Amino acid sequence: MAEILPLKAWRYNDELNQNIDQLTSPLFDVVSAKQREALYQNLINSIHLSVPRGDAPSEDAASLLQNWKDQGVLVQDQMPGIYVYYQYFRLPGSDKDYCRKGFICNIKAYDWHEKVLLRHENTIPSAVNDRIELLEKTELNTSPTHGLYTDPEFTLERYMDESIKSPLYETEDYQGVRDVLAVIHDHAVIGLFMQTLKDRQVLLADGHHRYEGSLEYRKKMMHLNPQHTGYEPYNYHLMYLTNSEHDDLRILPTHRLLENISMTDEEFLEALSTYFVITPKEDAYELNEVITGKTWAFGLYLSGNAYKLRLKPEVHHLIEWDIPQEVKDLDLTVMHYFIFEKVLGIDREAQRDYSGLSYVRNFTECVSKVDAGKARLALITNDVSMEQVKRVCYSGAIMPQKSTFFYPKVICGFLFSSIKTDEFITAASACF
Repeated sequence: MAEILPLKAWRYNDELNQNIDQLTSPLFDVVSAKQREALYQNLINSIHLSVPRGDAPSEDAASLLQNWKDQGVLVQDQMPGIYVYYQYFRLPGSDKDYCRKGFICNIKAYDWHEKVLLRHENTIPSAVNDRIELLEKTELNTSPTHGLYTDPEFTLERYMDESIKSPLYETEDYQGVRDVLAVIHDHAVIGLFMQTLKDRQVLLADGHHRYEGSLEYRKKMMHLNPQHTGYEPYNYHLMYLTNSEHDDLRILPTHRLLENISMTDEEFLEALSTYFVITPKEDAYELNEVITGKTWAFGLYLSGNAYKLRLKPEVHHLIEWDIPQEVKDLDLTVMHYFIFEKVLGIDREAQRDYSGLSYVRNFTECVSKVDAGKARLALITNDVSMEQVKRVCYSGAIMPQKSTFFYPKVICGFLFSSIKTDEFITAASACF
């Protein structure tokens, strides 16, 4: 089902590669304002291509990209390859060593209705528009999105394990994660990668906005090209693919912060009590622990006061959204339906781009922002399991936006993928 291709990546020249850790950057949707400003000080850091600034950021990024190519800052690899990418990490409070194994390639930007690439959560429209404009101006994928394929036989892992012994890069990123990149040039092995994915569906784990940007750009170019064949460079998208059968896939929770609500604390708690059992808690820093492993349970930190919320089971059937049962059963569906829509009056569509709502992974940050008066309340949630993600994807439905945080995030700057006609490598021209 999934058509993948090797690529001739653009990478920093050999001399600059010696300091690759100074050239990488976090993805556009996780980099903080403080991180951005620090990275902008390095005039050749990848942040200038992935999150450009200025009055015309996309145009400026395109101009800068061409300058970097002309000056040899970026050089295109001579041979097409599959780029193996391993991330070694630990989680807070654990001494277990994890290694997420995967590889980077080009993949056809399939429309959702084709059911080859399956999404699991909503996007935020303004963020998609930003990615479309940047892709259109630069014709460059600055970072790979993250997709999951299922292979219980682990067909490709032995080839990746062999390749990673001879890394192109090895560095530690802003997350404290050790990132290692290698490349496979062997014609037969690349063919095996392509053949293995040919019969698989791919679940989009991370990067819904960047992928949807590629998809919308493809649709636009198809409309403008009466001789469209499906093999033009604009049909493809850069993706990091990992096997969903691995034990080292980690999904962390993403909590919700609201700047303000149009009711008093007492009115809000009274409205919540229609649907939830509310239990006051003395220590806000225990909220994430008291809900762990409990279905439809949330932590609420409101104006300095902590509460545990647990949905009354008898009201769950009241969810009126036209969604499969697999989605209705999710914690985040319960949160977004009963708290945001029923209690706060923010309907489902408005929630996607609600200006007063933000998404924060760090639990301590949630508490700190409420204490500092930067938010009125924080809603603390459990993580989503890999099995839940699969069930939702295969049901054809989607979760609320920002439902999952696959950890660790891939980083930007190791390689870039061009979709310019004279720089793109196709399956045919690579003799695969």
